[in-house]
Amino acid sequence: MDLLNTLVEKGLRRDLPSREEALAVLATSDDDLLDVVAAAGKVRRQWFGRRVKLNYLVNLKSGLCPEDCSYCSQRLGSKAEILKYTWLKPDQATEAAAAGVAGGAKRVCLVASGRGPTDRDVDRVSQTIGAIKEQHADVEVCACLGLLSDGQAERLKAAGADAYNHNLNTSEATYGDITTTHTYADRVETVRHAQGAGLSACSGLIAGMGESDADLVDVVFGLRELDPDSVPVNFLIPVEGTPLAGEWNLTPQRALRILAMVRFVCPDVEVRLAGGREVHLRTMQPLALHLANSIFLGDYLTTEGQEGKADLDMIADAGFEVEGAGTTTLPEHRGGGGCESACGSPDSATPAGATPAGAEPASARTDLVTVRRRGAGTDLAPNA
Repeated sequence: MDLLNTLVEKGLRRDLPSREEALAVLATSDDDLLDVVAAAGKVRRQWFGRRVKLNYLVNLKSGLCPEDCSYCSQRLGSKAEILKYTWLKPDQATEAAAAGVAGGAKRVCLVASGRGPTDRDVDRVSQTIGAIKEQHADVEVCACLGLLSDGQAERLKAAGADAYNHNLNTSEATYGDITTTHTYADRVETVRHAQGAGLSACSGLIAGMGESDADLVDVVFGLRELDPDSVPVNFLIPVEGTPLAGEWNLTPQRALRILAMVRFVCPDVEVRLAGGREVHLRTMQPLALHLANSIFLGDYLTTEGQEGKADLDMIADAGFEVEGAGTTTLPEHRGGGGCESACGSPDSATPAGATPAGAEPASARTDLVTVRRRGAGTDLAPNA
C-alpha cells in the first residue's frame, strides 16, 4: 500500500504526515489492519526498539472535583459509585508508589482531582515527591494536578518532579461539548508552563467520546505542535453515572488504527497505551505493543485495570521487554525535550470532515468496567 510506505518513510525521518494521510489511516479497512500495524511498528521499533516502559498511577485525592468534564467519574455532579477521599499523606502515597515500582514501573504518576492545585497543595505534593525519591531515587515522578498557576511548575521541578501531565483530550473545535468549566487554551497554557519550568511534558487524548476522524486528527496534530515527550492515548471508559456512560463507539480494530495514526504523527515520542485498553482492545492488546512503547501497570484512577502479572506476561509473550531504570526512554536527538524543526513542518492542508470508519461498534460491555476498590484510599493491597 503506497500510503503505508510513505508513512513509514516519513516516520523514519521524523517528517509530519499530511492531515489527509492521517485521516486515511483511520479510514483503512479491517482487511488492511495488520498491514497498518506492521507499518507503524517499523516506526516504533526505529525509535524505541522492543522496549516497553511501565508507568504506575497513584490517585492522591479521589472524587469531589468542581470541573464538569463529561468523561470523568470524579466530575461535578457525578453519580458514579467511586472511591472518594481527600489527600493521601506522603507515607500513604509512598507506600502505594512502592507497589508499582516493585511491579516494574519506571515512572510513578501522582494525580489529584480538582481544577488546579493551591499553593498548599503544591507543598503537599512536593513533600510526597520527596518521600518517594528518598526511597526510590531512580524512579521518575510525574505530577498531574490540573491547571497550573505561575510559579507552580517551577516549585514542582525544584521538589524533584520529572514530568507534568495535562491532556488536551479532544480537538479544540469540540472541546466545549465535553467540558465547559475550562477551555482547550487553558490546557495548552498549562503544558507550556510545565515545559517552561524544565519539566518533561506529558499530554495526550481520549478517544471514543463520539468524536469524528477529523477531531482525532486535529487533537493529535495539536499535540505534535505542542511537542510533549509523552502522549498517552486513552480510550473512554464509560463509567455508569457519567454523561458519556452510553458512548460505546470503539472496536479493537478502530483502537489500533487510532494508535497507529498517533505513532505516524508522533514517531519519536513516548506513545503510552493508557486508560481503557482492557475495555476496548481486550484480547487485541498485544498488537498494540507494536504501536505504543509505554503502558500503565495495574489500576487507573477510579477503575480497575488488568492484573500486573498479566501485563508482564503479555509483554514477554509478545516478544517485548520491560524498559529498565537505567535506560533512557526517549531517542538521543530529543534529549528529553522537543524536536522542533528537526521533526518537519505541519502540513497546511485542512482536513475534510470525516466520520469513524471500520467495523460497527460493539454493544455496551458494562461487565468490563469495574470500579476500583483496592489500593490508594483503602485498606486493601493495590494491583501492581
